[in-house]
Amino acid sequence: MTTSSGNAVFLLLLSACCVTTLACDPKADGAKFGYVGSVGPAHWGTLSPNFSQCAKGMSQSPIDISTAAAVCNPELQPLHRDYTVANATLVDNVFNIALRFDGGGGNVSIHGKQYRLKQMHWHSPSEHTINGQRFPVELHMVHASDDGNVTVVAMLYRFGRPDPFLSQIQGKLVELYAEGCKAEKGAPVAAGVVSLWPLRLHSHMYYRYVGSFTTPPCTENVVWSVLAQVREMSVDQAAALMAPLEEDYRHNNRPTQPMNGRIVQVYPWFMGNKETP
Repeated sequence: MTTSSGNAVFLLLLSACCVTTLACDPKADGAKFGYVGSVGPAHWGTLSPNFSQCAKGMSQSPIDISTAAAVCNPELQPLHRDYTVANATLVDNVFNIALRFDGGGGNVSIHGKQYRLKQMHWHSPSEHTINGQRFPVELHMVHASDDGNVTVVAMLYRFGRPDPFLSQIQGKLVELYAEGCKAEKGAPVAAGVVSLWPLRLHSHMYYRYVGSFTTPPCTENVVWSVLAQVREMSVDQAAALMAPLEEDYRHNNRPTQPMNGRIVQVYPWFMGNKETP
């Protein structure tokens, strides 16, 4: 699908149905949360007792990464990611669009421990910032170990050339949008076999810190690796990722959270903070 034809398809879909028919509410433990008004991020901690860490947690995400304050740690290792191809399912979670890998999508190794890729999802605009700069889109690749620990690899995107990875599922995003127009909750769309190889490129330098989930219940002790290299996607691709969501969820970024004394480490140590977006 070309950029122009893809854009035309989404304009046609927007005129054919009302996205507010997606009536399913984003809920965790029965409490609705969102990004605007009384259910927005400033109120998450009061929406449910199970969301208390959103307000009281001392290691919350996302954060603003100051490259000048990042600490060079020679003990950090390269971000070994064993991604190849995998069967995937495209899901409208109401508060984000996710690609789910029920059979696993490969692994990432953190300090010798293996974490299996479970799903990836997108936020627009970005949740993490670099030296105060926010980007149009951020991708979160969520991994879990056999003992239940979680690590997330984050990638930031600016507008530019089409992203090769997203190009594989462009047509499936149209299908997901159409599913949302037909029912109160759009059915998942089988994305088939997707190649994860494009996501392994340009991942030499990264920032490491310990934080939390960026949606309720804001669970902490999540190990974050934010890639320093900012990638590109087209404006149409970004629009396609947000189109299936209700209007109030198309800007689904949580504001940056206090550092509370935390330190951001950078790999590779000998490059320091010279590689910036």
